[in-house]
Amino acid sequence: MLAIIAPGQGSQTPGFLNSWIEDSTRKELLASWSDAIELDLVHLGTTADADEIRATENAQPLIVAAGILGWHGLGRITPTLTAGHSVGEITAATLAHVLSEPDALALVRERGSAMGIAAGLSATGMSAILGGEREVVLEAIRSFGLIAANENGAGQIVAAGTLDDLAALAATPPEGARVRPLAVAGAFHTEAMRSAVPHMVDIASVLDVHDPDAKILSNKDGAAIKTGREIIDRIVNQIAHPVRWDLCMATMKKKGVTAVIELPPAGTLVGIIKRVLPGVETLALKTPDDVEAAKDLIARHHVKSEKVAG
Repeated sequence: MLAIIAPGQGSQTPGFLNSWIEDSTRKELLASWSDAIELDLVHLGTTADADEIRATENAQPLIVAAGILGWHGLGRITPTLTAGHSVGEITAATLAHVLSEPDALALVRERGSAMGIAAGLSATGMSAILGGEREVVLEAIRSFGLIAANENGAGQIVAAGTLDDLAALAATPPEGARVRPLAVAGAFHTEAMRSAVPHMVDIASVLDVHDPDAKILSNKDGAAIKTGREIIDRIVNQIAHPVRWDLCMATMKKKGVTAVIELPPAGTLVGIIKRVLPGVETLALKTPDDVEAAKDLIARHHVKSEKVAG
């Protein structure tokens, strides 16, 4: 069984879309999306520097656009199963035909802006804790007044909260673990993002939503969700709640996933899957040079999904 997955914020690097838009059709498509959402995605994916693409309001639309562009490179195949990490859930919803491409980009444009505003209300951030025993790490996070905003599996948990509390955690890391600050401008997936939710509820309520054509997993609990409206409601509410990517991977194992392709900007998620699901064949779709290998993997592992996800 084939899964196509989509990364979240922090996976982008300067110029990562240069090779993708050497193809004039894809460049025109990216330019049309730029016009539609009034954000220069071509510039952001090619010539913008690290600081510019780190900004939440730029990073989130860029990442979703990149994932959809990579999907076009694969012929827009409907995967058997799909999932996305954080903002990548919007990409996954597009692959499963829950959202149209224009609606997905309009939604993520509003999400990035709303979360950027929420992040500016307080001095907060996020740090990755690498290694250590899960319960020990979670207790350390709680003891410093922080939230486990992402449980990514493979010994990686992301803490979120005030910059002072994150600094205190880094000064006294959990036993057997190291703490690495992340280049993000807020405590995403915590109550610090609560002010962004009502606006996103309003935006999502007018979208044309369809039930999924693929099994699509939720960051909330790893469950395969059967209706398009519940998928969108979960995506909106996830803004202020932790991401459980570890549970998404557990569901992939349970469902019998044998191969995974990560859409651009690819690499982070398949790196985790290699450690957690070592029997699963993986491919990071980083550039168009990877498309041929991806299509070979698809030919060997793709099983047509049923209409009802389960």
